[in-house]
Amino acid sequence: MRNINLTIEDLFNIPTAVIYNPDNYKNVTSVSIDSRSIKKNSLFIAVKGDKFDGHNFIKDAIKKGATTVVINEKNYKKFNFLQIPFVTVKDTTLALGDLAKTWRRKLRTKIIGITGSAGKTTTKEMLTTLLNEKYSVNKTIGNNNNHIGVPLTFFNTNNKHDFLVLELGTNHFGEIAYTSDIAKPNFALITNIGSSHLEFLKNKKGVLKEKIALFESTISQNGLLFINNDDNLLNGCIKDYTNKITFGFNNQADVLANIKDYSDDGRSIIEIFFKNKTITQTFPLYGEQNAKNYLAAATIALTLGLNKKQILTGTSKFKAVDKRLNVKKFANFILIDDTYNANPESMKHAVELLSKIKIYKSKILVLGDMFELGKQSVKLHVELGRFIKKNRVDSVYTIGTFMKNLNLILNKNKIDNAHFKNRQSLKSFLNKMPIDNSVILLKGSRGMKMEEFVKTIEARVND
Repeated sequence: MRNINLTIEDLFNIPTAVIYNPDNYKNVTSVSIDSRSIKKNSLFIAVKGDKFDGHNFIKDAIKKGATTVVINEKNYKKFNFLQIPFVTVKDTTLALGDLAKTWRRKLRTKIIGITGSAGKTTTKEMLTTLLNEKYSVNKTIGNNNNHIGVPLTFFNTNNKHDFLVLELGTNHFGEIAYTSDIAKPNFALITNIGSSHLEFLKNKKGVLKEKIALFESTISQNGLLFINNDDNLLNGCIKDYTNKITFGFNNQADVLANIKDYSDDGRSIIEIFFKNKTITQTFPLYGEQNAKNYLAAATIALTLGLNKKQILTGTSKFKAVDKRLNVKKFANFILIDDTYNANPESMKHAVELLSKIKIYKSKILVLGDMFELGKQSVKLHVELGRFIKKNRVDSVYTIGTFMKNLNLILNKNKIDNAHFKNRQSLKSFLNKMPIDNSVILLKGSRGMKMEEFVKTIEARVND
């Protein structure tokens, strides 16, 4: 059976559940927390979020086809006049996760779990594109990688899918363990361990401790791990696991890769060595980090049975993920939109990309603050200065409380730079800044909304 059904027994198995009007229950085939997306014969879970409370939309959900509703037990008196089955629980968010576990048990689909400090979304997209050359594949949509998004991704997966490529995100201890317990992956990849979310995870060892929960969950399922040999912390875990495949550019591994050269416009020319196969190509996306993401995705795809032709065909279909090293070429300059997020490692990778693009002379950075770095915030912003000088960036324009520290260091290094106290002054500057014969890269953490400045520069071309 391709469709998954949730039975009355499944609902009774939810911890703290009490079921009202059970005689009216019919098996449901879909689950939703959004009344706008309800299908016929659906189960609606009233989850309270930061902005909306699903309990306020129960009547809308029923009108659109919900035949069963899960609510907080404190709210039942408001709806006890309705005759459809109601399930009351102490916490509807936890019930969402518990039902997702049940859904997972009914799936024959193989689950590939992906987490990491950087590159997990891009790797997910690459791997999905590759596997689609041979299999039916579902994936995490958008940023649905947390305690809400992971269950919803399962509810959108059924037995017609051979694989689910599942992204798992975190910024607090325990989140990967929670979503991994729902996912119970057959395969797992940690892209890398970097200085992300240090405000909550303290240091890289804390990041490793949080991310490694994905490996532990996968091993408990007798699953297979994919280990990045180039990451020192992950490389140090190799001895702890036996069912694994390693990959890397710099160290001996089961799947090895080499960047032979770069094209004049900065794209990597990559060789991948797998068993007796060699795959060589000019990679369609930009940045060394994307080459690393690709090696991870290709390693999994090759392991799961794709041949050389399928790998090359799939790779030719790659497109940059929105706001992640998205290179936009204009008549006399290149604009690189890398504004989705930022941490120290991804900042350095972005700066490196500028030095690889040779077709335009001037290299310009427009940078916003990196968030969630805790006590190391000032230090990690200042350290970017050395890296910027090493890669011969011509001009750096900054905005944000922490980027002011980078600005002070750049002054000492005699690099053309300016720091802007507010968004309007930076926009005004970008409207007049010379852009001919330039490569311009914009980057910052999500909260800095650096994509607005991308639009400022793009508007100059369209005027």
